[in-house]
Amino acid sequence: MQLNEVLLGAWLKISTAINNSRLVSEMSYNESLICNILYRNATENPDVLLTATDLCTETKILKSQMNRILTQLEEKNLITRERSSQDRRKVYVRLTNEQSNAYLKQHEQIIKLLDDIIAKLGEEKTLEIIEVLNGISDVAGEIIN
Repeated sequence: MQLNEVLLGAWLKISTAINNSRLVSEMSYNESLICNILYRNATENPDVLLTATDLCTETKILKSQMNRILTQLEEKNLITRERSSQDRRKVYVRLTNEQSNAYLKQHEQIIKLLDDIIAKLGEEKTLEIIEVLNGISDVAGEIIN
């Protein structure tokens, strides 16, 4: 078998394991991805507000698809969208405090899985894998762009 086919198989295998329906049952993969970005932003940069355009840039999701995802998240009361008072063209997106528990519950399950993986692999091997995965992501981004 060719190396590119083996790499694709490994890529799909890890994607399938991460997107396991027992871990991501409350929301779709894209909904979970958006919530993770909003969660990280709220904890790491609470003064920085994100727009749908920011989310599109980070995820490479088309604007029309992003609006559909945000509408679904809004219907589930997981996010709010607020128009900027300074620039009416900007609409900020943030996780809701009261309903974000659904995302946080899912996030905790995934973190627990990753903790178990780290425990089995060891810290040194885990750091090597992180470096390789980041390298793959960076190279893929360069090639695609």
